[in-house]
Amino acid sequence: MVLNWSSGKDAALAYYKLLNMPQYKVAHLLTTLSLEHERVFMHGIRETLLDLQADRMGLPLIKVKLPASPDDGVYKNAMKNVLVQLQQVGVTTAAYGDIFLEDLKLYREQQLEQIGMQAHFPLWQTDTRELVKQVEQAGIEAIIVCVNDKYLGKEFLGRKIDTALLNDLPDNVDPCGENGEYHSYVYNAPYFSAPIPIVTGDVVHRRYTAPNGDAQWDTGFYFMDCDLMV
Repeated sequence: MVLNWSSGKDAALAYYKLLNMPQYKVAHLLTTLSLEHERVFMHGIRETLLDLQADRMGLPLIKVKLPASPDDGVYKNAMKNVLVQLQQVGVTTAAYGDIFLEDLKLYREQQLEQIGMQAHFPLWQTDTRELVKQVEQAGIEAIIVCVNDKYLGKEFLGRKIDTALLNDLPDNVDPCGENGEYHSYVYNAPYFSAPIPIVTGDVVHRRYTAPNGDAQWDTGFYFMDCDLMV
């Protein structure tokens, strides 16, 4: 099995659950990164911090580097090529940390079906407040590193993902940020060989425009830089 690894809490909790499912064994992590910035898409995490997560988990990490705002065809081709290569070494299933976005789930299933692979969603349709509690109970430690400025202010950057956060999130924000309200970085988990000591740095604001020119999808994001503590 290959796990689509975002560097954030949902992927981390999905892996935690998969460890307790004997019918599955995660053999690879798969992450998409920005070709220009060498950072995880939407999370803005440095490639070096991503590498440390895989190292702490003792798993090989496959990186798909794509241009900023790649069109769907570029994305599909890149992912298909990687998955076909994984098939050749015996991988038959891809796992995702998606929770309730039906269209995204269907999209992933359709793409995998074209090459004869299965999809698995360990968190699917679980209450998202409950999932935040499970993250805390599992000992997964993560902080918010990106927020969508339509939903959250930059003061949420650096907040730890725990039950205390639930009390402060606005009513229109999903507890897990499943609609893209925020993204996180996991610096410790029960299956890490050691925590990743990080320091937080500069905050930047970036605006993204929909490829089709639809103004209602123009959105700004605040990103908080993180680096390895030295």
